This record gives sequence, structure tokens and C-alpha cells, in this order.
Amino acid sequence: MSATSAHAFNFYDVARRAKELSNEKFKAPTSALPRELRDLKFADYQQIQLKREKYHWADNKSPFELVFHHQGMYFDLPIKINEVDAEGVREIKYDPNDFDFGPRKPDAKALNNLGFAGFKVLYPLNNSKKPDDEIASFLGASYFRVIGKGQQYGISARGLAIDTAVPSGEEFPRFREFWVSRPANSDKHIVIYALLDSPRATGAFRFTITPGEDTTVDVKSRVYLRAPVAKLGIAPMASMFLYGSNQPTTSSNFRSELHDSDGLAFHAGNGEWLWRPLNNPRRLSTSSFGMENPKGFGLQQRGREFSRYEDIDDRYETRPSLWVEPSGNWGKGRVELIEIPTADETNDNIVAFWVPENQPKPGAALDLDYTLRFTRNEAKLQDPKLARVIQTLRSAGELKGADLIRRADGSLALMIDFTAPATARKNDPRVPVSLSFSNNGNADVMENSLRHNPVTGGWRVTLRLKVKDPTKPVEMRAALVNGQTQVSETWSYQLPANETAE
Repeated sequence: MSATSAHAFNFYDVARRAKELSNEKFKAPTSALPRELRDLKFADYQQIQLKREKYHWADNKSPFELVFHHQGMYFDLPIKINEVDAEGVREIKYDPNDFDFGPRKPDAKALNNLGFAGFKVLYPLNNSKKPDDEIASFLGASYFRVIGKGQQYGISARGLAIDTAVPSGEEFPRFREFWVSRPANSDKHIVIYALLDSPRATGAFRFTITPGEDTTVDVKSRVYLRAPVAKLGIAPMASMFLYGSNQPTTSSNFRSELHDSDGLAFHAGNGEWLWRPLNNPRRLSTSSFGMENPKGFGLQQRGREFSRYEDIDDRYETRPSLWVEPSGNWGKGRVELIEIPTADETNDNIVAFWVPENQPKPGAALDLDYTLRFTRNEAKLQDPKLARVIQTLRSAGELKGADLIRRADGSLALMIDFTAPATARKNDPRVPVSLSFSNNGNADVMENSLRHNPVTGGWRVTLRLKVKDPTKPVEMRAALVNGQTQVSETWSYQLPANETAE
């Protein structure tokens, strides 16, 4: 990009470059990272920090500052970062002398022209007198993380996903260049443009980040394909689920739950609200939910009580939910959920995104705009008239004998707690509600009951079932109804294959 006035620079300048790139043969980036920095462990990599006096915009009155990530570990490819202001567009130059490398002293010659790996955005989010609150970080491929007030990093967003969980292998598009508009001193938002590139796709993105109780990112995107792909993932997100109340751990751990997200929620174009508790399966699992013109979807962390985690270091109860709010009609497609086996909480094993039914032909533009909302107030996203699932509990099934002793009966038990629907809150909560339940036929249902939960004021569903074929999954759906009217979101749960096999 040549220097020009800031007012002349906009999303379409980046889109034009993405279009040009799509007509060119992909050129794979090369890494010049010295081995000393490539072989770092994560804790060592974190010691490499930009010096405080080198924070970008630290010398003015803007509430925003930029801090650059140095290359290291697998963050080994350079990205170009430009600043846009009233004087034009210019590159922010990398200088190894701007960084503190901790106890190591890398060869200065090996660092010349190395380049940045990414950057983070600072803003006084939690305290007006504390300017160093990190609200966003762009680092690695097309990944970025964002948080709101009182939140800690957990779930990640991505620019684009290509062929995730496809046997031929996933392609990871990367942001190769950024343009960051310098905010005015009074601005409460920051605008970032990004150019995406990969062997089969290019793209232009504009991110308008507005920090707050919920931090929002308004995304304008245009994607071009160089060649057809098997699966195009729009507004993708990645999270971690190791174990939780619906899939308890078998190891001894003081944390009874360990996850950044515990379920997938969506609001379909036909008005249905659905909640899908997450699993850490033994084998890769893909679930698809077809719909037209989705109104919203995302991975949520509904377990907000500290007692679920008891972790004073990682504070999983503060991890944000990520909700995608499409702009306009997205047409036909599906929300896809991918669950990948993992034995480690450091691995993101949950992926969700929108897959359009018709992908653009090579050279044609796909324009999809949306808002990303990073929030801890999941209830506010949903129709207040509908009951929500607040937890799913799983254990061995048991029956209470005549002697009042509970004994395991070889079944599997699930307890689902719903809040009370609005129609029941106004009257006797025990009167108007009944249960609608179904499964895919791979289980004998021993119990299927509904009763008022006097502690929560809502309703508890109790299911006991015996799996017929443990090598196949059991799919279940449950909802609260008042006559023929559904008064809750739909609980949709998959008991993965081999979960009960010996």
C-alpha cells in the first residue's frame, strides 16, 4: 500500500489487494527465526516482552496502546503491521532493540529484519487509572482473542477455517498484513484491517473493537477462493473442553470441571433456540445443524460459579462466551460443531463455525458481516420468555430400594436443570410445564421424569437409560412445553460412541 491520506484508506483498499492476491499463485511465507528462539518453551517465550517505553501510542492521550509480539516457538512467520493516521499509511518497523529477551542474549545479526509475530491492544478496561489492561491479541495464523471487563482469555476467534476435520487435512489461512487506525483521544473503539492469505483463499477484514462489559467486534469480511474447498468455515471459533458435569473426569483432580466453554448455543432462523453440551470424545466427532439465515450462534461458558472449578490461578469461571450475531441474511447452511479428543487442557479441542451451503466460485467475492460479542452474560443473549438449561449432570444410574438405599442399576443417568419459563414464573411453576423428550433409538429409556426444583425455582429432568449399541452414539433432545407450545430452549445432547463400552 502506498502512502495516502487516512480518509482515503478503507476496507475496500484491503479488499482490492485480496482480489489481486486471489489471481496470483500462492507464495508460501518463509521463516528466518533462529533455532534459539524456535526451540523455546511457552514460559520462556512469554519472557520476551516489548519494553514499556516502546509501547506504540504510549506518548499520546489515546486510551489505546499497541504492544507487539516477538517471533518465537511456532509463531515463526513475520507479519507486516501498518499505522493509519491523518498523515497517511506507513509501516511500523521491527527493531530487536525494542524488546527485552529475558535471560537469553540472541545473536543481534540473526534478528535483523526478523519482523513481528503479531500484536495486542491495551485499553483501561477494568480501571480508568490502569492503562495496561489487555483487551485483544492477534497472534498465529488468523487467530485472535478478545475479552471484556472482568474476563480472562479463553476462547479464540479466527478469520477463516478451511477443511477443518476433513481427512485431507486442514488448511490454516493467516493474516499476513494489518493496518491499525490510530484512534482519536476521545475514541472508545479501535479499527483494525487485516489481509488474509492461504493456498486456496484470500480475504479482507475490518475489525471494529469496542471494549466494555461485553467487548464487541464488528466484522466486515470479503473472502475470495483461489480454488474450491471441501468445507468453508465462516466466523470460526476454537475453545477447550476437557471434562465437566456432563462428562466427569475419572482422575483425581480438585477441579470438578475444566473447560473454557461448556456448550454450543444457537438461535436458528426459524426461531428455535438450542443448547448442546460439549464432550471430549474418544474419537473425533462432527455435529451439523442445518438452518437458513441464522440469528446467532456461539460457544458459551454457562458455568459461572467458582465452585465448579476451584481454580484461583486460571479462573475458568471468568472465561468469556463468544456469540456471533450475523448481519443480514446469510442464506442456507449449517452450524458445525467439531469435538476432538484431548488429554490436555492446553489444547483447543472444540471448533464451531458457519458453513454456507454454496461457497463462492474461485474469483467471486463472499461478503458476510457479523458482530462478535465476548460476554459473561449469556442469559441476556436469549429470549427472556424461554427457560434455559443451566447445567447437565451425568452419573451412574441408581434406584432407591424399599430400604431407602440407592443402588446402581446398570443404567446411565442424566439430570438437566432448566430455569423456569416466563409463563410459569407468573403462576404456580408446577402447573403449566411438561416434558418433550426423544432419542435416536439407540437407548432403552428406564426413566424420563420432570419435577420442580425448589432450590433453583426451575425444573429438573431426570433420565435413566441403557445404551443398546455402545459403538454408536445416542442422540437425545428434550424441551419444556406448555400444551403444544415449547417454553424452553431445546436441550440437544450426544452421548458419544464407546462412552459406556468396557
